[in-house]
Formats: sequence, structure tokens, C-alpha cells
Amino acid sequence: MLVCVATVAATATLRAPLFDVTRACSVLPSLVAHHRRGIHCSGPPLREKLSFYDKYIGPKAVVADKSFTNRWLMAVPAFAAHLCIGAPYAWSAMTGPLSREFGFVCSSADDWSLGQVALPMSLLFCLHGMSAAALGKWQMKVGPRAAISLAGLSFGGGLALSGLGAYVHSLPLIYLGFGVFSGTGLGLAYTPPIQALIEWFPDKKGVASGLTIMGFGSGGLFFVPASNYLMQKFSRLPTYLGETVSTTLKDGRLFADVNDNLSEVVYATATDLAKIGYSSLSEGYYLVGSGSTGATATLASLGGFYSLVMLAAAMSIRKPHPDYKPAGYVPPATTSGGPAFNVHVDQVMKTRQFYCLGATLFCVASGGMGLLSVCKPLMSETFGTLLPGIVTASFASTYVMILSVGNLGGRIGWGVLSDYTGRRFVFNMFTLGSAGLYLSFPHLVKYVVDTKEAVAPLAVFCGSTALAISFMGGVYAILPAYESDLFGAKYVGANHGRMLLASSAAAIVGPSLIIALKNLGEKAAIVDLLRHVDPVRFQHKFGIDISHVDELVAAKTVTISKLMDIVPPASVHDPTPYMYNTSFYAMAGLMGVAAMAHIAVKPVNPKFYEKIEGEVVNTEPVNKP
Repeated sequence: MLVCVATVAATATLRAPLFDVTRACSVLPSLVAHHRRGIHCSGPPLREKLSFYDKYIGPKAVVADKSFTNRWLMAVPAFAAHLCIGAPYAWSAMTGPLSREFGFVCSSADDWSLGQVALPMSLLFCLHGMSAAALGKWQMKVGPRAAISLAGLSFGGGLALSGLGAYVHSLPLIYLGFGVFSGTGLGLAYTPPIQALIEWFPDKKGVASGLTIMGFGSGGLFFVPASNYLMQKFSRLPTYLGETVSTTLKDGRLFADVNDNLSEVVYATATDLAKIGYSSLSEGYYLVGSGSTGATATLASLGGFYSLVMLAAAMSIRKPHPDYKPAGYVPPATTSGGPAFNVHVDQVMKTRQFYCLGATLFCVASGGMGLLSVCKPLMSETFGTLLPGIVTASFASTYVMILSVGNLGGRIGWGVLSDYTGRRFVFNMFTLGSAGLYLSFPHLVKYVVDTKEAVAPLAVFCGSTALAISFMGGVYAILPAYESDLFGAKYVGANHGRMLLASSAAAIVGPSLIIALKNLGEKAAIVDLLRHVDPVRFQHKFGIDISHVDELVAAKTVTISKLMDIVPPASVHDPTPYMYNTSFYAMAGLMGVAAMAHIAVKPVNPKFYEKIEGEVVNTEPVNKP
């Protein structure tokens, strides 16, 4: 094309008089400019050739045509992506199988503890907030399609890697896979669908964020039945040796002669078997390592499935055309009559409101995540011995799904309510209501212990805990809209990513606190039970003097359920139902702190608003509904 330009200029010079030479040369810059804009000397202009990334994945590829206005259709890929990354809320369905992968019927000495297998959930939600905060600007640059695609590969790949970790019995691999890779994928996929749908629903921000995040809350409704079904398919029952077997104790472990080889065994009580849900198994001794819970293949299969669904959601999602505006919607204006206010992502962490909201999120999320991390064993241990005919392994799995329904309902129901009553009202309800609920849980447990009534108090406990989880889900669902009210909608994705740092901290503190307090309660209960144990019966039961009890406890040979078999029934009651009471009281205290933090949330000082050329910003804070 430059040859063409030069030819025109040369021809003009040769044919024109000398005084036209300057005139002809003056044409050259404009012709070059036309060339650079794709305008040729002859023929139609050529279109710029787009790369595969720009054409199908980049930020421009996500923008919908001007004619596309079906905003409700865009809720489908947003919900699907969040349905996948919401699976970790039901991680407690995997903690039991992973904590007895060797022993199968109960934990063996080499099996992981509940705290060790619950930690991946904490790491995942920690990486969720950290990656969302660190990659918020990058997500804005590349658009939702690229972010969700990469998230799908990272999230699903992390699940598959954790399956490999279970297969080789490597806890670091599980932490790396489910904790780091899946957590990073969660952070990458969390905010882009929310921001995209909020742009489609500027008139219903609470509904938009609720529609998206309710998928996050309902992830457990798919994960629990899917994981249970797959583990039943892939599991392999252990070798049963009989109810009475000659055993030898070594380093706190039980060994038996199996085919002329001294092999480690575990003894499963009726209480142990009731927790795992295999009706064909009998009380007695089982060979360690002879069975498999099926957790390895289950995690790998679900990882592949989630990756495919998230990639499909990424390729389906769109953002509205810049000219799109819902029918009847009038964009809000500042008090100066200018455009809507916005606080830039680089300024938001300088505001007091950011830290007050963050503290509220941290406290409410700590309680909810702590409860979700142990909900299945909590139900089995608290009510399993009291109501064995009702609280079976299947009921405990159903309880996990009940909490998922609460999470789901809270994310959409409270989101809709917030559009009518305002975010502040519902947040006050969340914090104060949660404090009362957590305080009531120990009293419900005591009522069941004292009265032996089943249906009514158990139903109240399930409903109350589901309501507490719905409050946590509501906080997550409404928070983006609340941030949009306070900081503006322009940077809500990146700003929300920074806010999720509080969620990262809660993911570590909540589950760790509830498990640590429960472990302290178990140790205290074992010490108390040992005061009532006859040393002779202890020697007969475990084959060693009671002075070696610490060694047996460390090897998981001595547990509360096994001590209850040799404690005189009239001397002491089973302490197992009370193991989580201290944790409930601690969570109630956190809810009180959340209430005080939220009361301190006030309108943002306009000095933090993004400055727009020619606009005069009011120096008084603007009150928002």
C-alpha cells in the first residue's frame, strides 16, 4: 500500500508544474494516514484480522450484539459456573472417607485426622479470596470468558490432583490440588459472572447477585449425592476377620496374624459402623488397607465433570452492549447531576466502610464455614448415639444437603428482600439473628439428651442451623450489591475481590477454631471417662495397662466410643453430644462482633469518588438506601 501511495505522489509531481510539487507532497501524510486506518487507494477497506483469542475468548468477544436483550438467559451460565465452584461447601461429605481410607470402618493409626482432611476446604476458601483480590484487575482486562475458562481448568484439575493425593496417601498433594489449584480456580470464576449479571440487571442488583451466587450456595446439592453415588460405585469393602481375634499391641496399634503375617487391624463398634452406612458390615475386626472408600476415583471424576461444565459456561456468557438499558430504567445520578459515583479499586481499601464490611463478612463467614466444614460428622456424633434409629449415615448426608438448601435459599431470598428493605436492614438481621441462633444450639442438644424426644427438637436444630447458613449465604449474595451501593458499580468486580480477603481469613479461622475447640473437648472427655474406668477391664479390652493410654489415644485405638463400652453405665453419660457446645458459644461471640462492625458502616466520603473531568463533587457524604 505504501507503494501505491508513493506512485500517486510521484505521478502528481511529474505532471504538475513546479509550484504544485509542494502541494502534491502535502497530500502524502494524509494518504499515509488513510492507509493506516485501512483505507486503500482503490477498492473497499480491509478488515483487521483477529486472532483466535480476540475473536472467541477476549473481552470484545464477550460483548453481546445490540439486538440481544434477553438478560434472563445470561443467568444460566453464571449460575452453572457458580454451581461448580460451590461444591466445596459440601466438602464435609469427603472428610469422613478420607479420614478412614486405610481403616475403612474407622480410622487407623496412619489415617488422617478430621482436622487434617478439613483443612483443604480452609485453604481453598483462603486462596479464593487471595486470588480474587490479586487477579481482580487482570480479570477486568481479559474479560469473563478467559477468566472462567482458566478457572475451569484450575478448579477441575485441582480436584483430580487431590484424587491422586488420596491414592498415594499424600496430604500435601491434596492441599496443593484442592486447596491451591481449586481455590485459585474458585477465585478466578467467582466475581466475573457476578459483575456480568449486575451489568445486565442495573435495576435489580440484589436479584442479579442472588441469581448468580445462589448457584454457589447450591453446589452441595449436586456434590453430596454425586460423591455418595460414585463412592458406592468405586468402593471396595475391607476384609472381615471376625468378632473375636487374637491381637497383639505394638506402638499403640493392633496387629493380628493373617495368613502367617502380622498385619494391622482395627476394631469397629456398632457406633462406628452406623456412621459409614454399609449395612452388610458386622461389628468386629477388619484388616487395615484391604478396602477402599472410593474417594480417589470420585474426586478425579468430579474434577473432569466440573472442568467441562465451567468451560461451557465460559463460552456461553456475555456482557451487555454498551448501549443496553432495561426498559424503564433511569441510571442514578450524583447530587451534582453528574454520572453515578464510583470508588476506584486503588482507593477502596482506604475507606473505613471497606474494613467495617470486611469485619462483618469475616465474622459471619467464620461461623458459617466452621459449621459447614464439620456438619456431617457433627450430626453423626451429636445425635447418632442419642437417636440411632433416625440419625444414620444417610441422614447425616441429607443434613449436609439441608444446609446447602439453606445456603441456596438465603442467597436468592435475602437478595430479593434487600432490594425492597435495603442492605443495611438485612445485614443487621443477619448478624443479630446469627448470634441468637448459635446460642440456642447447645440448649437444643441438651433438650434431646434430657427428654430423649426425637422429631421436634431434631427438626428445630436442622432448621435453625440451616437458617444460620442462609444468613451467611445472604451476606455473600448481597455483599456485591451492598458494595455497589457504597462504592459504585463500575469497579464492583475488582472491589469485591479485595473484600474477599476477609473471606480468606474466615476460611482459615472458622473451621480451625471449631475443630480445635472440639478436639479440646474430646481430650477433656477422655480424661474424665478414664477416672471411671476399671483398670482391669481396660487391660482386658485393650491388652495393655491403663498407664499407656496416651499412646493408644495417639494411635486412635482408644476413643470415646470404645471407652463407653467399658465404663459403668450408671456412673457417667456419653459426652459425645456436647463436643461442639464450646464452638457454638464461640461462634455466637463472633456474631456479636459482626453486629458492632456493621453498625459502624456509614456512607462513603465523596473525596474517595473517582474524579470525572468537569464534574463538581459534593463534599458531603451521600446517603444511600
